[in-house]
This record gives sequence, C-alpha cells and structure tokens, in this order.
Amino acid sequence: MPMSRVLVVDDDGHIRDVMRFTLQQGGYQVVEAKDGAAAVTLFDAGGIDLIVLDIVMPESDGLEVCRRIRHKSRVPIIFVSSRDEELDRVLGLELGADDYLVKPFSPRELLARVKAVLRRLTPPPAEDKPQLQKRGALEMDLLRHRCTWMGKEVVLTVTEFALLQSLLAAPGRVFSRGELVDRAYGNGHVITERTVDSHVRRIRQKLAALGADPIETVYGLGYRLKEEL
Repeated sequence: MPMSRVLVVDDDGHIRDVMRFTLQQGGYQVVEAKDGAAAVTLFDAGGIDLIVLDIVMPESDGLEVCRRIRHKSRVPIIFVSSRDEELDRVLGLELGADDYLVKPFSPRELLARVKAVLRRLTPPPAEDKPQLQKRGALEMDLLRHRCTWMGKEVVLTVTEFALLQSLLAAPGRVFSRGELVDRAYGNGHVITERTVDSHVRRIRQKLAALGADPIETVYGLGYRLKEEL
C-alpha cells in the first residue's frame, strides 16, 4: 500500500523540520512549502493526500490557501496556529478545515491527528458495515466517500462526512456532541462543542443548497437525523 503524501506548510523552518521528521517517522511522505503561494503550486502539481497548514504566513495566509483549495478539492486540511482564540478555530473550520492544532503541540499529537483524519478516508471492511447507507433521499457511499441527496452530490470534507454518516447510521437517535466527536475523531479527542456546531452548520448549509433539511437540533442534548426524509 503506497504511503500517504502530506504537504506541510509553515514559514518557520524549524517547525517544518520537526513536522517533517515526525511524519516521516510515522511512515508518511512529506512535501514542504514555506508560504501560501508555494503551497498552492505544490498542491496543484497533484499527489497530495493531506495538508498541514499554518494560518499566519506571507504570500497568502493559511485561510486564503484553504479557500482556494476548497474551491477545487476536498483534500483533508489540518490547521496549525499559535493563536488559540475560539474565533480563529471556528473560522478555520467554517472554511472547510478538518481539524485545528494549536502551537506548541507535541509530535505525538500531530501524528495522532494526521492518522485520525486519514483513517476517516478509509472505508470500513465490508463485514463490519454496509458500504452504502441510505435514508429517504440521503445516500452515503462509504467505499467511494460520496454523499448524495436525490442523486445530487453533496461535497463534504472528511470530518463532515464522518459526522453525517454517524447520524445516518441511527436515524431518530439523539447524539450528544461528545458522541459525535468520538465517532468522527476517535476516543480521547478534545474538541469544543462550538467546533462540532460549526461542522454541523456547514453540513446543513450544503444540504440546504439542494433543498434538504434532514438534521434536527435537540436543544440541550445534541443532534439527530430525522426519521422521515
């Protein structure tokens, strides 16, 4: 099985060195860029499976790079930033990032986040789960990582796909935000409630563009997929 190829983008050479060493030790191929313009050029050359992207950079900051890439690709993106403001986290996720890591972070945490995001791209074994899940007009193909509503594709990030798949697996059941985090990120992942809300809001916006409103908020508890779609 070929190694996943990770694009590391940071204007700090020391941090790039640490991330490169960590990811290579974890079995990944690493490509590096020191600014946003170089990152887009490398991504456009093809073959990138995941991007670790700093927010504060010259020549197009990370937010702008994320915007440009999301116009043409759903490749997983993990933001890294020295800014721990909740607004920054939410903005990054609203732009389509799959995760957000605050500097300074440990090499072990970086590797765990990368593994978790890439794992969500891998379809489950056929004996564990059906590869096609459907409820009414909503259909999710786990093998192809494709979601449709009435036959029209809903373009979701890796994390959005995992969250919606969790809701689709048990229509009518209320999932707390903590349960959704465990299903989408894995046990032990610390994610704020507002982060989950941001992901769900983006899913709803994408479905609403197709005239769909299948997710209900159960105030004080969490979210559920409507039983009748």
